[in-house]
Amino acid sequence: MAKIIVDGKTLECRDKVPVLQAVLEAGWDVPHYCYHPGLSVVASCRLCLMEMKMPHPKTKEMDWAPKLFPSCQTPVKDGLEVRFDSDAVRSNQKHCMEYFLLNHPLDCPVCDQAGECYLQDYSLKFGHSTSRMVEAKNKNPKKDVGSKTLLYQDRCVMCSRCVRFCSEVAGTGELCIVNRGSRAEIDVFPGIPLENALQGNVVDICPVGSLLDKDFLMDQRVWLLREAESICAGCSQGCAIHIDHNEGQVWRLKPRYNPGVNDWWICDEGRFGWKYAHDPKRLNRLQVRRGAEIKSPDWSELPDIVRVRLKQVVASEGPDKVGGLLSPFMACEEAWLLVRFIRSIAPQAMLAMGPIPVSGEDETFPKGNGAPVRFTIRAEKCPNRRGVEMILKDAGGTVGAFDDWVKKAAEGGFSAAWITGGYPQAWLTPELEKSLGKIPMVFAHDMFPGKLTEAATVVIPSCSWAERSGCFVNIDGKIQPFDASIPPLEGCQRDGNYLAAMNEVPGLYSAARIREMMAEKMPQFGNLHVAPPMPAHAH
Repeated sequence: MAKIIVDGKTLECRDKVPVLQAVLEAGWDVPHYCYHPGLSVVASCRLCLMEMKMPHPKTKEMDWAPKLFPSCQTPVKDGLEVRFDSDAVRSNQKHCMEYFLLNHPLDCPVCDQAGECYLQDYSLKFGHSTSRMVEAKNKNPKKDVGSKTLLYQDRCVMCSRCVRFCSEVAGTGELCIVNRGSRAEIDVFPGIPLENALQGNVVDICPVGSLLDKDFLMDQRVWLLREAESICAGCSQGCAIHIDHNEGQVWRLKPRYNPGVNDWWICDEGRFGWKYAHDPKRLNRLQVRRGAEIKSPDWSELPDIVRVRLKQVVASEGPDKVGGLLSPFMACEEAWLLVRFIRSIAPQAMLAMGPIPVSGEDETFPKGNGAPVRFTIRAEKCPNRRGVEMILKDAGGTVGAFDDWVKKAAEGGFSAAWITGGYPQAWLTPELEKSLGKIPMVFAHDMFPGKLTEAATVVIPSCSWAERSGCFVNIDGKIQPFDASIPPLEGCQRDGNYLAAMNEVPGLYSAARIREMMAEKMPQFGNLHVAPPMPAHAH
């Protein structure tokens, strides 16, 4: 690893990274707009300039060069000495900030970016308190650049991050810089709106309030939001995300740095696909059918209800008359607890995983320019197929394919079955729907009402992934934990709570504690893939 000297302090840093990246990772607060570690370097904003020691042209002795150098464009080199804490650097930062604010409107109180805007932050920390601008400001109209994104050109600092993203990561190149000099602005090519499947990322990487998400516009002030670390449940890629929430409601999803999985990005399908968590049609109460009567007992009664009814079936019909159908939307901990419970009562019960939702083929980015793949949207639209497969493989006993399970159900092979859904959309296959009438006792564990709940003896409302904690196993086998961000829907209970109670696990449910129990037989669950934090001053 290279060692450089920054402001008189020796810093050990990764090889081949820019000085800016190295100092950000070490905790220095160096202002920057155009630099992003996932994009090419253009060194256009000039905010990150530094002083650097160079050989004197006459004496050849190392001395501070008379000009400043862009730290984003200067690679680290063993023995390099630079400084940011100097009058020349501070003077450059003040002049740059004054330039960026020449035409900027004073609309912070109504700007959606207020509270997480680097123009605000840098103006306060590195800029002037007053402006010398007396001429009329250039004014640009608000632009509707796509179905999900607005462009406020007045607020733009021309960092070109959005243009480079569309060209280098998405590969679709809808955005460009038009005009020159003080009249330069961001725009879309004529007749080509910003509609690629990754376009929401341009809002994330915009350091000011220029590009805004229509879906979040004027909904919440960002300082009211709380943040939870989670994993996207939209497909099998397992992108790391932040869930921004307030007062029990999800307001937006944003990508979380996760190298080797999603890096800095997420797709629009994952970004906007969480609305079902607040669907008013969701199931919100426990229901138990006793003859023609339907009751809603307390959640504390559920473990005994399920245990007693399954034991009756095993005693009268035999342990092979019980079935369990697990969902690829379950967390690993939930699947393990359910399998453990069913096996404790009916060791010969037949277990299987429900249908795997697939849409088209994997979609890779960038598009059409022959560059290496930088992002993939998976055709497999569930987050935990591999995790549930691992649980079933470890379960022992009779484990079958979904089609075999449905065939046995249709032939009257089950007297009781626990069927888990949790899919965002309708998921029952015609064959499974027909077979429900052949199962006398159905425990329906799902989020939405439908044919399954109509046929159920016991209806158990499931929570969305945003209301639960656990881990998913992605397509590459990485076991990734996620946290609950919002409380369960009123009338519901987190799935892990009652599944742990059914297994007589003492104390409050803890996904981490359940993983410790799982790791005793499956050591891989002791080796989690946890996304590293971004440097504090990077954006």
